[in-house]
Amino acid sequence: MNSRTGILNPVLIVGCVIILVSFAVRASFGVFQIPIAEEFGWPRSEFSLAIAIQNLAWGIGQPLFGALAEKIGDRRAIVLGALTYALGMVLTSGSVTPIEHQLYAWLVGFGIAGTGFGVILAVVGRASSDENRSMSLAIVTAAGSAGQIVGAPTAEWMLSFLSWQQTFVVFAAAILALILPLPLMRAPTPAGRQELEESMGTILKRAFRDPSYTLIFLGFFSCGYQLAFVTAHFPAFVTEVCGPIQPGGALYSIGITSTSALGAAAIAIIGAANVGGTLLAGWAGKYWSKKYLLAGIYAARTVAAAAFIIFPMTPATVILFSVVMGALWLATVPLTSGLIAHIYGLRYMGTLYGIVFFSHQLGSFMGVWLGGELYDIYGSYDAVWWIGVAVGAFSAIVHLPVREQRREPEPAVAA
Repeated sequence: MNSRTGILNPVLIVGCVIILVSFAVRASFGVFQIPIAEEFGWPRSEFSLAIAIQNLAWGIGQPLFGALAEKIGDRRAIVLGALTYALGMVLTSGSVTPIEHQLYAWLVGFGIAGTGFGVILAVVGRASSDENRSMSLAIVTAAGSAGQIVGAPTAEWMLSFLSWQQTFVVFAAAILALILPLPLMRAPTPAGRQELEESMGTILKRAFRDPSYTLIFLGFFSCGYQLAFVTAHFPAFVTEVCGPIQPGGALYSIGITSTSALGAAAIAIIGAANVGGTLLAGWAGKYWSKKYLLAGIYAARTVAAAAFIIFPMTPATVILFSVVMGALWLATVPLTSGLIAHIYGLRYMGTLYGIVFFSHQLGSFMGVWLGGELYDIYGSYDAVWWIGVAVGAFSAIVHLPVREQRREPEPAVAA
């Protein structure tokens, strides 16, 4: 069977499994914030810096793994990513100082890059027809959201009978298991002859000279800032600020009996809502302008974050915010990656998306790091929330001038 027949194909299925497990582990780190800080008596900023470094390493590693996959093959790059990810988790489980956590965070971040969107979206994009590509990219992205649904609650559950160190080792084993289905992940030839004849350097120079690529790069910053801040700090934020869970209430009846459990559940709710939101974005990207859809998503996020911080926080507003933000959470990913594939082609999509994703991870670094720093200074996350509102509005604006036309490969010059 041709690997491009229909939406569901082996490459897409394996890609979804890899993204699901990789993102389940990544999305759980916020749950460990309080247990680790309390065990060692660290200020909040120390563990926050480790998560921030992890996000920065992910951003640096994404274009590197994208380029590596295009040179040595997707599956080899994914194996290297899984090994690095698992090693980082095991070493972190044995670390007892902030410096050790921050050092091993580089390995975890590079491992996420090797098993994350940059590599997986590129191979799935090549294995999909033009008609199905937008939805295929959305399905993979939604698998990341599914990972988020199970990651934080699983970590919270495991911490009830395992130490955080043992939980990290179990997660490392799950990451290594991602190597098993890789033989099924074979993508077809990525592009036409003329596009294949172009070197990576030629494509990169053309993209770097294009103002639209710069705007996409700048716009992805706020996505990383908002998502990483919420993933890393939201469970602790809810635990400390939210009003109590009322015995006998709806949340209490389904097992959410504390604000700690509510914080973990909020991350899962965001992931659940984003499955639908991401699939909807992928479907919409097939029919409407991706740049206008992106601008709308960033604008909606800005309004949701501003409203959440203005009104008093209760369990009900936490749930409502999680649903709204979740619907917009990773909806930017299939649209951004699809926009890059549409404008610049499939041959070096992994590298081009990886470079844009570096901006996302710079935002992630700032969101996580500032969250810890400003919390230690002011005893509140309010300033970090308002910075997120500002950068979200900026991203909504900068996508509007993007030129969404296809950039045709340059004709080969005869010798």
